[in-house]
Amino acid sequence: MSKISTIGLDLAKNVFQVHGIDASGAVVVRRQLKRASVEKFFAQLPPCLVGMEACGSAHHWARVIGRYGHEVRLMPPAYVKPYVKRNKNDGRDAEGVCEAVTRPTMRFVPVKSIGQQATLAVHSARALLVRQRTMVANALRAALSELGIVAAQGYEGLCALMARLEEPSQEIPEMMRGALLMLAKHWQALNADERALERQIAKAARCDRDAKRLMEVPSVGPIIASTVLAKVPDAKVFRSGRDFAAWIGITGKDHGTGGKHRPGRISKQGDRVLRALLISGASAHLRQQKARGVTDPWLRDLLARRPYKVAMVAFAAKTARIIWAMLVKGETYRDRASAPAAA
Repeated sequence: MSKISTIGLDLAKNVFQVHGIDASGAVVVRRQLKRASVEKFFAQLPPCLVGMEACGSAHHWARVIGRYGHEVRLMPPAYVKPYVKRNKNDGRDAEGVCEAVTRPTMRFVPVKSIGQQATLAVHSARALLVRQRTMVANALRAALSELGIVAAQGYEGLCALMARLEEPSQEIPEMMRGALLMLAKHWQALNADERALERQIAKAARCDRDAKRLMEVPSVGPIIASTVLAKVPDAKVFRSGRDFAAWIGITGKDHGTGGKHRPGRISKQGDRVLRALLISGASAHLRQQKARGVTDPWLRDLLARRPYKVAMVAFAAKTARIIWAMLVKGETYRDRASAPAAA
């Protein structure tokens, strides 16, 4: 049998598909593997190039297979799809992965460490608690609004509503009050758990040198810094800060034909978690700046000529480029707005 040079591995829960070719492109192996046999199969192979889609459990298998000297490359599933022939099945998927991994223009996903995946798990758990907390709060407000009982938006208004449930009253039927008290206790438990995870993330970020550097950037706090470091193992895979911002999804859509270039609205095609965090951070920073007086000339001019939300997204995109530059160059943040003018 010819020596295998490239393998396309289609991941699954129990049955994995392998498609291997030699240096000339001829198919050498095409077979299925049970989950327990995957590591043993690659342990017996001479080092080769292994391609996989960056899907569930991909980073785990990349670390396992990489231990045996193989060069493992992960690819976004959307970039692999064009190489999959019609009449889709596991064999065709593995063949498409094998073809895509050899393309010189293919983009690859850096393999995450166990520590990075552990950090992302904490962030995911916190995000889930936040969503559930919001759902419970909305249910409480909606139920009480049916009785004409409303309160101001925000934390204080919600606490005022929950306080009214503590004592029996003629306004709220007893059966309804008991059910809403259960929701109120559930909200308090979710809030306590979310706060605990937030403190855990903040504590870990304050102990991390790179996270502390990123937190010097305006609008970047422990949550954003920790998320960036967990999601971006190697910022050098992006050629520029604009590429990094485009990966997040906060650059304008690019459409051009016949020599005419028409930039559009932001694509929202990238990482929605990072995009939401950066835009939320930009919104908080802009509110503070407007309340205290905008000191950054670039931001002041932007707010003067563009709508507030457009300026907010533009500031988030600028923040993403600054983060990329700091990660690639290993430098600290330099505030040009407060730098002394040249003599």
